[in-house]
Amino acid sequence: MNIKKIGLSALAGSLVAVSANAGEMSVAGSASLGLEHTQGGAANAGKSFSMGNQLTFTGSGELDNGLNVSLSFVLDQADDKTGPNSLGTAPFDSHSLTVSSDALGTIVFHGEGGSSAQSALDTSAAGDIWDSFDGDITGDVVISSSATSDNMIVYTTPAIMDGLSLSASYVPTGSATDSATSWAATYTGVEGLSVSYGVGDGNSTANDTDATSLKASYAYGPVTIDYSDHEFDTNATSGDQEMTSYKVSYTVSDELSISYGSETIEETGHTQDTENSKISISYTAGGMTLTASSAETENSAGGTNATEDRETWALGASFAF
Repeated sequence: MNIKKIGLSALAGSLVAVSANAGEMSVAGSASLGLEHTQGGAANAGKSFSMGNQLTFTGSGELDNGLNVSLSFVLDQADDKTGPNSLGTAPFDSHSLTVSSDALGTIVFHGEGGSSAQSALDTSAAGDIWDSFDGDITGDVVISSSATSDNMIVYTTPAIMDGLSLSASYVPTGSATDSATSWAATYTGVEGLSVSYGVGDGNSTANDTDATSLKASYAYGPVTIDYSDHEFDTNATSGDQEMTSYKVSYTVSDELSISYGSETIEETGHTQDTENSKISISYTAGGMTLTASSAETENSAGGTNATEDRETWALGASFAF
């Protein structure tokens, strides 16, 4: 729900060739609380609380020439501040500018926090269970994707045919990086079915990298089945990865849903595959969502660590306003 709307006048006509009709600025917020417990192996991570908070500012308007322009800016104190363009402890996160029309399609310039056409698809069908154990042990296996970068342009075409859309992204050459490109296609022309495929390359000057993502989802009545396959290839001596994943979800009611997901990760140089699984339940009432989950990982370090099995459970509450 918008907290505040501010009418914008058409003063932009004095600065650009075309003027903007009256638009609006809105602010949406979200917050969350969580409790997590991880155990297993030589070390026990114990219980920990967590908190999430975010405000998203969005402004939009239509120009006299029919183009729609919107700006998005996120404030998130918990954002990672270790990147090359970080702003220290300032609470600034993703920001982007979007220009679109029915005939043109959509062009998005990501100033920070952008995903390439391919990396926008690289979440596993099960929802990245591996991330629940990230950092618990040395050598965690994490599937990689093509470039995700600041100062990225992403273009999405209008519907080429019923249910088919294409997107492409580009990151220019930097002082220590090569340019990177990726593309993706999504088909939704069959009721309940969505299929996406994306290909991209990295922009590291040290190694050539390529990534592909295939995702599919089919919903029939209260049951939804998701599948994904991600591959990452590099000319380095190690680091090739493949992750296959699936999830089965059952909607009990408009408020209650249950799901089970699984991931298998293979990596060059590892003697065993990493196996992750998770069962979760969520309940939504108004703007509040309550969640509970239990997950486990086997061979989290791919057979390179004698104490690499973990189990975790988590409780969460999130609020949208």
